[in-house]
Amino acid sequence: MMNDTAHCTRVLARLRVVLVHTTHPGNIGAAARAMLTMGLEQLVLVRPAHFPHPDAVALAAGAARVLDTARVVATLAEALAGCALAVGLSGRPRAFAGRVVPVRAAMREAVAATTHGEVALVFGTEMSGLSNAELAQCALAAAIPANPAYASLNLAAAVQVAAYEARLAAGADAVWQAPRFPGASHDEIDGLHAHAERTLAALRFLDPARPRRLMPRLRRLFARAGLEHEEVNILRGILARIDELVARVGRER
Repeated sequence: MMNDTAHCTRVLARLRVVLVHTTHPGNIGAAARAMLTMGLEQLVLVRPAHFPHPDAVALAAGAARVLDTARVVATLAEALAGCALAVGLSGRPRAFAGRVVPVRAAMREAVAATTHGEVALVFGTEMSGLSNAELAQCALAAAIPANPAYASLNLAAAVQVAAYEARLAAGADAVWQAPRFPGASHDEIDGLHAHAERTLAALRFLDPARPRRLMPRLRRLFARAGLEHEEVNILRGILARIDELVARVGRER
């Protein structure tokens, strides 16, 4: 696991997110947040309208370190310098886009290309995306397969999707795990089964003379549930309380 995490970190460190002509500084901050949640930290801004800016910091929501290390450049060519591959994200059909693939496949190619150098994920301005000339500087065009009737994603949302797919492609698919509690032993399940049989007979829900398949089905239910030690104790406690009430009713009669 440690080696897998280290490998993923190295791969993601070679991905740079390039935002071209971003008009609203809040979108830069939101994109930085989207990046850092997925482990990407290289941000390059091509002629942003406003940066640095308090709105960027506010929308970064704790990912200010991505903004602190962001580079601001004058041209897309400068932003792509030294890259082994540039992937342009575009939801708009372009006549001269070259090869276009879904974002998931594109991120697999991007991650594979990090063995040869850094890879740029390029996003255009909020209103119109990448221009034909800008997309032409990318060897690969990627599209997010969104609702064709309304495929307009917010810039930070598009960055989030691409960064998520890149993280998966890099092999980071581990999620948090709920704690595991000790399972019930065979003897504990047997004890529960026997207790349930006594209680059900006392309730006259089970006729010991004609048990049919009730108890075998109940045993199968216990086995399928994969009961934990504490869960057996809870069920035994419930049965014990039922036993007390049944006995009290019997005495009152």
